[in-house]
Amino acid sequence: MSEPFDGIYAGKRIFVTGHTGFKGSWLALWLKELGASVTGYSWEPPTNPSHFEVASVRQDLDGHHIGDIRDEERMFAAMQACDPDIILHLAAQTVVKTGYLSPRETFDINVMGTISVLECVRRLNKPVTVLCVTSDKCYENREQIWGYRETDAFGDHDPYGGSKGAAEIAIRSYRHSFFHPSRIAEHGVKLTSARAGNVIGGGDWTANALIVDLVHSLIEGRAVELRNPSAYRPWQHVLQALSGYLTLVSKAYQAPDGRFCTGYNIGPLSGNELSVQEVTEEFISRWGSGSWVDGSTPGQVHEATLLHLSIDKAMRELGWKPSWDVREAIGRTVEWFQHFCYESEPVRLHSIRQIRDYQEAMAAGRRGTGSAGSSDNANPLEAVH
Repeated sequence: MSEPFDGIYAGKRIFVTGHTGFKGSWLALWLKELGASVTGYSWEPPTNPSHFEVASVRQDLDGHHIGDIRDEERMFAAMQACDPDIILHLAAQTVVKTGYLSPRETFDINVMGTISVLECVRRLNKPVTVLCVTSDKCYENREQIWGYRETDAFGDHDPYGGSKGAAEIAIRSYRHSFFHPSRIAEHGVKLTSARAGNVIGGGDWTANALIVDLVHSLIEGRAVELRNPSAYRPWQHVLQALSGYLTLVSKAYQAPDGRFCTGYNIGPLSGNELSVQEVTEEFISRWGSGSWVDGSTPGQVHEATLLHLSIDKAMRELGWKPSWDVREAIGRTVEWFQHFCYESEPVRLHSIRQIRDYQEAMAAGRRGTGSAGSSDNANPLEAVH
């Protein structure tokens, strides 16, 4: 099987924040497949069940630390013990609705937590490549029909989006003040950021998310309520987002300078936008049963109805491109949850098989024998529904 990231992860010491979460647990599993030594720092798994637990990700970790990213001393001790070559910061408050319920905590975790990570990087005082993951909701949403570019203004209308925009501003400030790309030879820190949105996949039990509500309703034999069925989103599989992160870090790590020390959008190709209703109907069709009802109510909290990213920069500068289209992503998600519900084979093996399948799709894309736009099949970021 081909190695899609130039083999740079083999033998590397990697520190991952948020490793018990949906994205983070898939990332830790993939990094182990790539031969990395992984140390995780995070709260306990945020959901029960969780992909971290059911896929037995703990057994792959060389270090496993439970803690708050705002606890700088505790995190620094774990980071120092890891002595990382690469730091991947994914820990966050990821749910739009929670942002409304706990706005202060949302800003504190997403902004001050990120600053804690960057302060730890300063204290390490060694060469290291750092990726901070934020969200597509970092941009000021003007409901425009074209994709947001990396040069667009930060700051969405809701607390969650505002916190992600503020995190990007903090990252940019640290990059210019302490880790300037033109002075890599002095400080050795390559600081990047990535923005992705509406990631789906097996093992996402995030509260108020579309996929988990669909799965629960289908298992229980009841109609799923959609709170915003007409909202359009560019959907992508979790492995697609992670492939973008891993490609960016591999490029930054190998570069002799700071050319990749900036922010990048990671998302699907144009044409992968579906409404919440369309995603639901595709999911139900692939599951083989189910129904939905309109659960929207007057006065519900504001959620954007149109939001997608331009990925031209990532495709041009990183040579990265999506490998699974939206229908493949939905199909793989249905497949994973049905395996979890009805098969006796360990979920861990199925997750690893999907990682290997995605790597093969990446390799086929490079050979020109596959297409992200065609398929025989289809907060963590919160899906609007």
